[in-house]
Amino acid sequence: MRKDVRILLVGEPKVGKTSLIMSLVSEEFPDEVPLRAEEITIPADVTPERVPTHIVDYSEAEQSDEQLYQEITKANVICIIYSVNNKKSIEKVTSHWIPLINERTDKDSRVPLILVGNKSDLVEHSSMETILPIMNQYSDIETCVECSAKNLKNISELFYYAQKAVLHPTGPLYSPEEKEMKPSCIKALTRIFKISDLDNDGILNDNELNFFQRTCFNIPLAPQALEDVKNVVRKNMSDGVKDNGLTRKGFLFLHTLFIQRGRHETTWTVLRRFGYDDDLELTQEYLFPLLKIPPDCTTELNHNAYLFLQSVFDKHDKDRDCSLSPDELKDLFKVFPYMPWGPDVNYTVCTNEQGWITYQGYLSQWTLTTYLDVQRCLEYLGYLGYSIIQEQESQAAAITITRNKRIDLQKKQTQRSVFRCNVLGARGSGKSGFLQAFLGRNLARQKRIREDHKSYYAISTTYVYGQEKYLLLHEVLPDFEFLSEADMACDVVCLVYDISNPCSFEYCTKVYKKHYMDSKTPCMIIAAKSDLHEARQYYSLSPLDFCRKHKLHPPQLFTCNTAEAPSKDIYTKLTTMAMYPHAKLRCMCSCNRCTFCICHNLLNSELVRSVKAKIYSAVLNRCSFSFVWLALFVFVLHLLTSC
Repeated sequence: MRKDVRILLVGEPKVGKTSLIMSLVSEEFPDEVPLRAEEITIPADVTPERVPTHIVDYSEAEQSDEQLYQEITKANVICIIYSVNNKKSIEKVTSHWIPLINERTDKDSRVPLILVGNKSDLVEHSSMETILPIMNQYSDIETCVECSAKNLKNISELFYYAQKAVLHPTGPLYSPEEKEMKPSCIKALTRIFKISDLDNDGILNDNELNFFQRTCFNIPLAPQALEDVKNVVRKNMSDGVKDNGLTRKGFLFLHTLFIQRGRHETTWTVLRRFGYDDDLELTQEYLFPLLKIPPDCTTELNHNAYLFLQSVFDKHDKDRDCSLSPDELKDLFKVFPYMPWGPDVNYTVCTNEQGWITYQGYLSQWTLTTYLDVQRCLEYLGYLGYSIIQEQESQAAAITITRNKRIDLQKKQTQRSVFRCNVLGARGSGKSGFLQAFLGRNLARQKRIREDHKSYYAISTTYVYGQEKYLLLHEVLPDFEFLSEADMACDVVCLVYDISNPCSFEYCTKVYKKHYMDSKTPCMIIAAKSDLHEARQYYSLSPLDFCRKHKLHPPQLFTCNTAEAPSKDIYTKLTTMAMYPHAKLRCMCSCNRCTFCICHNLLNSELVRSVKAKIYSAVLNRCSFSFVWLALFVFVLHLLTSC
């Protein structure tokens, strides 16, 4: 909605412009309006549309042409005043005023015009027969009002229509020449229909119509009113109502009817509720609501956002196969002005055997977008109508901003659900294979990936101690010298080398020493292509000795050259390291789920080490033998209950 409205009054001398303004003041706002010679301002609370209104009276006798041109460019609506008993003033409407105004405004941004026939009290006949051909000739003319400043006839209506022409213009919605809605209006209303069609059956049933009515106008429709609406459509369109619900054609017909009957404010109320501006474009405020993200914090979707996205998926998964075919995906994105996901998405998330994005892959891609580019995520949710369907103030309600990572490290616990792993290695070391293996693709399936469809990201879920988490793998370009600290920031690092290439491991050592040796980011070294013959690395230390020296996990053997989908154990271990960077976990089988792994990790945890230290301290201080046994009993009891 606009912040204010500026109305310019023009016309020949002695047509009564000033009288019209004075009549308005004396009739409606005698105590509210500060009056000046050439302009008055009407406060918002006393105007029909609750918008501040500035009324400017141009006088040829007192003002120059330059002042007129400036006022034309500033005006939101122009009222051309003529006298109904003066043929010369009527002729000047087309011979002088309309050409002058059009000359001073761009064709694509013409201001609406209102013809005002003043002094109707002086004649018994109407001037509409003369004015109607003019209105048909110029599409910029919104309406014509006959009034009388003397008798106060239609004074309030004049300024109401002037406000209405600005706040609810007909021009963007309807073409009078063709007597139909404009393509941009049809496109916007079609998107609104599709968002409101909650079950995606192509029909707005009674529940959906009531939800739409309540969303836009804050009141539901009575059952009889619903039937009356559908009966009007039935009488005029054979395919406007189907299965007792409103079709898209019926929905568009209703709005055409509103506009033709002068109720275009109804259509504008709907359009603005769904985020559209006067040019029928989604506003920046709607698509990109304010969201402040402090440094070292990440962005994630909250529970309500996932429920909404799940409903969108279910709505479009018509064959119920838990995946989206290309046609289903295209249907889902019909409410977007462009296709947001390219072919690389199919190699960023999990797909089925046909290459279609699965339910898990669909949510993973949304999680990835939220983490990497939250503004784009807000935009996408805006296209889907999140704030409207979920009845939230904006899409920002879908986002959770995690706390600073430093606080997580201090408290030795995290509430985050998404963890980023940077994957670094020399060219040809197997980084891409490592990413695709996370998505369940072995080497044979990876060979079918086109180079231009390659993705540098892979995201999927892992389970750590029964909790579902997202692990985001990012393949970092080998030229790490040109990357910033922000590019290298992550929760866990994966250094990949090719065991069959003797020059491969040295790259990992350089990256580790330059970026991660003095950081608190946990690192893991991956010995990729373990199905090949292992070559001796051209480095002063072997990979195992290097890991021992820097207190890292031993190199983890990995290959994606398997008959089945590669194992995910190593990715679970990476997620665990990202969740607990302070803990020195030594999981033997990498599953982190079996009793052996849990006990082994517990024995190496800081809690157990602190208990051990207290027991040793008690022994050294020659405490009583019974106290030592009591401490041991408490420790064993805690161990058993934890396992």
